[in-house]
Amino acid sequence: MKNFFAVSLTMIAGLAILLSATKSDSPNGLQVGDIAPNFKLQNVDESWVTLDDYPEAKGFIVAFTCNHCPFSVMYEDRIIALHQKYADQGYPVIAINPNDPEVQPDDSFENMQKRAKEKNFPFAYLIDEGQEVYPAYGAERTPHIFLLDSDRKVQYIGAIDDNPRNPDAVENHYVENAIAAMESGKTPDPSFTKAIGCTIKTQ
Repeated sequence: MKNFFAVSLTMIAGLAILLSATKSDSPNGLQVGDIAPNFKLQNVDESWVTLDDYPEAKGFIVAFTCNHCPFSVMYEDRIIALHQKYADQGYPVIAINPNDPEVQPDDSFENMQKRAKEKNFPFAYLIDEGQEVYPAYGAERTPHIFLLDSDRKVQYIGAIDDNPRNPDAVENHYVENAIAAMESGKTPDPSFTKAIGCTIKTQ
């Protein structure tokens, strides 16, 4: 009887470990090929923005970014350039600040408005108030890019390019290459890269 209970406890413990490992190893958020959820978030001009506001879009460059992160700051001009180059081609940038301003005051809505004015952002810069959108997408860093097609199907996830610190030394323009592939009717390759940046600030 003791051996039976010992074996049973061992099996239960093993099952618990297996379930725990399965849960912790499971991916969070969107994967390439998934359909991205829509959202309704407040823009720095105090309007409310959803993806449905772009009925002519061929896709979206959804960029989770913020004010304070040095990596986001290094990429600001490149995010502006992406919008300026691709919005007219049907791929606007939709920037979302995922950080909790209670944790990082530099990322408050008021400071977002100031930064957008200073840099003359040509794209929507939205606040993820309540922090519900970034976990649904699976954003982990700022900046973190999710490239969607017109059906909101995820075509690429990851970094903008391969050199945060020196735009002149970039060898792989991941987002631009992914859009070029989409325009040619091909699957982006790579369709996933590791986002390099600051962790998202939450309580």
